[in-house]
Amino acid sequence: MECPHLSSNISGAFDSSRFPNGTPSSWCCNVCRSNKSPWICLTCLMVHCGRYVNGHAKKHFEENQVLCVSQRKGEKHEKEKIHHSVCMDCSSYSVFCYRCDEFVVNDTKLGQVQKLREHLQSLRNLGNTCFMNAILQSLRSLVEEFRKTLCSLWQGNQTAFSPDSLFYAIWKIMPSFRGYQQQDAHEFMRYLLDHLHRELQYSRNGASHPVSPQDGVRLSSTDGKCCTNGTASVVTSIFGGILQNEVNCLICGTESRKFDPFLDLSLDIPSQFRQKRNKDQEPVPTCTLRDCLHSFTDLEELDDTELYYCHKCKKRQKSTKKFWIQKLPKVLCLHLKRFHWTAFLRNKVDTYVEFPLKGLDMRGYLLEPEKSLPGSCLYDLVAVVVHHGSGVGSGHYTAYGSHEGHWYHFNDSTVTLTNEDTVRKAKAYILFYVERTGQVKLF
Repeated sequence: MECPHLSSNISGAFDSSRFPNGTPSSWCCNVCRSNKSPWICLTCLMVHCGRYVNGHAKKHFEENQVLCVSQRKGEKHEKEKIHHSVCMDCSSYSVFCYRCDEFVVNDTKLGQVQKLREHLQSLRNLGNTCFMNAILQSLRSLVEEFRKTLCSLWQGNQTAFSPDSLFYAIWKIMPSFRGYQQQDAHEFMRYLLDHLHRELQYSRNGASHPVSPQDGVRLSSTDGKCCTNGTASVVTSIFGGILQNEVNCLICGTESRKFDPFLDLSLDIPSQFRQKRNKDQEPVPTCTLRDCLHSFTDLEELDDTELYYCHKCKKRQKSTKKFWIQKLPKVLCLHLKRFHWTAFLRNKVDTYVEFPLKGLDMRGYLLEPEKSLPGSCLYDLVAVVVHHGSGVGSGHYTAYGSHEGHWYHFNDSTVTLTNEDTVRKAKAYILFYVERTGQVKLF
C-alpha cells in the first residue's frame, strides 16, 4: 500500500557507522539479542526482532506511541508527531508501517527507502517469491521496474540482486500477488507479460493507436504480427503466436473458424501417462513433449458440458474441435499443466515429460506448413522452470538457463554451473524455446 507516514518516520541521513557490524540479515535484536528476523527502525536505526520471534520491533513502536501521548498531554508538543512506526526487514528489505499495519510499496521523494537497499545486488528469495525469481531468471529479456531489474541482472555482479522494487510494484498493480505466500509461477508469468504488454501499448510515444480485436487478428494474418487487445508490442513480437480454432457441427457439418492470439501454450499431460502402477505391473511408457503437443492439437469431440451453438441448426449440438498453429512466435513458451483440481484439492501431476534440448520441430502443428521458411519451425531450448514439491501453494521453484553454450541452475540467490543431462532429467513446468533462425537472445 501507499504509506503516508514515510517522510515523517525516516531519518534525514543514514550514517553507516550507526549500523551494526556484519550482514543485515545477521543483525541482533537490541533487547533479546536474537538474530532471527531482524527489523530496523527507520527513525532511530535501532534493530529489534520481528513479531514472529519476540515482537520487540512492534513493542518499540508501541512504547514510542505511549511516550508521544504523554508528551502531548503535558503540552510539550503543539503538533502531534508519531515516529518509529516504519521499519525494514533486514532479510528481505521489505518495509512495514505499524500505523498502517501494512507492507509499504512507495518511497519518499528523495528515494530514501531505496538507498537503504543499494548494497543488495542476486535474486534473494523475499519469502516464498521463488515463483517470481524462476520466471525472471528464465525471461531475462511495470516497464520501468522491469527494466531496472533486467539491467541489474545483466551487470554481472557476483553478489545477489534483490528484485524488491519490482516485487512491490507488482503488489500495486496485481493485488492477487500481495503478501509472501507461495504463488503459481505460470500465473505470475502471464500477469507480468499481460501488464507489460498493456503498458507498452499505451505508453509508446505517449500515445496509442488501438484497433478492434478483429482488426488485430486480421493484421496478424496479413502482416505477420500478433496483436493482443488490438495493438502489437515488443511482448507480442517476441512471445506472440496465432492459433486457428476449428469447430465442426457433427449434425450438419457446419465449420466455424476463429483466430486466437497467444503468448504461451498450456499443454495437458495425457491421462495414460499419469497412471500410477504397482511394482508388479509393467512400467508406464515415458511421456514426451510431442505427446503433449499431439494431445493439444488432436481432433477432440466436445463433451455435453461444452456443446457448440450451431448457427445453421440454431441450437447447441455435438461437435468436434481442433487447434492449428497459424503463426509460430520467436520465443515459444510451453506450459505443462501439472496442477489440476479434484473435488476439494488442487493436485500435482508429477509425471516426467521428456523434452528435446535442440531441434524441436513444430512444422507438423502448423496450419500451412508449406508456407513456412526452411528451418523456421525448429526451436532450441533456452530455459526451464521447475516446481519442486507436491502442491501449487507450497514447494519451491527453480530455473535452468542456457548462456553461451553452458547451462546454469538458478535457485534464488544461488547460481551453479550444470550440464545438459541434468536439465534433461528435470520435471519441467514451463519450457522456453527460441526459434533457431530468429536469433532472439534471452541470456
